Amino acid sequence: MKVAIASFAHTHASSYAGLLAGLPDVSVLTADPDGAAAPDSGPRSAEFAAKHGVAYVDSYDELFTWGPDAVVVTSENSLHRGLVERAAAVGAHVLCEKPLATEVADGEAMLAACEAAGVILMTAYPVRFAPSYGRLRAMVEAGRLGDVFAVMGTNNGKIPYAQRQWFTDPAYAGGGALVDHTVHCADLIDGLTGGVEAVRVYAAANRVLHRDKGVSVETGGLVTITYANGLLATIDCSWSMPDNGPTWGGVTLQVTGTNGSVEIAPFAQHVGGTDTTGEVFLPVGGNLDALMLTEFLTAARTSGPAVPGKPPAVVPQPDGAVGLRTLRIVDAARRSALSGQPVDL
Repeated sequence: MKVAIASFAHTHASSYAGLLAGLPDVSVLTADPDGAAAPDSGPRSAEFAAKHGVAYVDSYDELFTWGPDAVVVTSENSLHRGLVERAAAVGAHVLCEKPLATEVADGEAMLAACEAAGVILMTAYPVRFAPSYGRLRAMVEAGRLGDVFAVMGTNNGKIPYAQRQWFTDPAYAGGGALVDHTVHCADLIDGLTGGVEAVRVYAAANRVLHRDKGVSVETGGLVTITYANGLLATIDCSWSMPDNGPTWGGVTLQVTGTNGSVEIAPFAQHVGGTDTTGEVFLPVGGNLDALMLTEFLTAARTSGPAVPGKPPAVVPQPDGAVGLRTLRIVDAARRSALSGQPVDL
């Protein structure tokens, strides 16, 4: 199977490259033509590819001419659309980093392009594959919590500034913490509700955190979402982990129904301690990126070559429709934080 990685801009590109390079039945080709001009301390372009043991070409033209069966898009958020559309044009199934895009119109165009080409469009939400989330979802679907009426989520992490500065550039990222961290919890809620649409979003944001970095995007936020079935959710989406913290951050989800409440923390398992550099956090458990990639590659293999106008045989979750629903929530949150008023969807 031929799998292309388009861009190394996103921090998850390192994980995906390493995992794909280790698969014996996968050939990997990469391109990151914009990396050489990026103002980042982390490696990009050919240097990044060499570090991760994957083949590299200098342009996207070469990458897509190679004829990939599947493409993993890990570019800056605002560049997702162009790369997804190019992948669809050559009949390649697509795994696209979150958020799906920076603008709802771009997300809609990406779905339309993939549907017309008959290719898979999957959104990269690895927390969906956490065992604790799977157990929680099974409990909800079995009715053990009764009627679920409230969800409280947190996605707090370090500001992704030092190695990938584009995360704090509104032109590339579409915003700051509201964009970067709301979507993960929104995806988990989407999975619990079976895709029930959000109908109202109210958000507040500020730049109190990380003032020393001079960033222009929001670094802290709180988003409240009302869904069509009456569910009320709140999401703390702040970059509140200090720069010297032992880990990147974490995700929690508390789900409350008429019969009880359950809270999960998929990244809480770890071995802790100290060494000469300070506090140490060593996570244990399964690799969620690996589980997500397996889901995507299995679906791509099962579906086989794309047939324009014909849906793929397998549509892995979370798909592009999930990505679009969560993008609409983010878009409403941005508008609400700017106006100070709730936004109806």
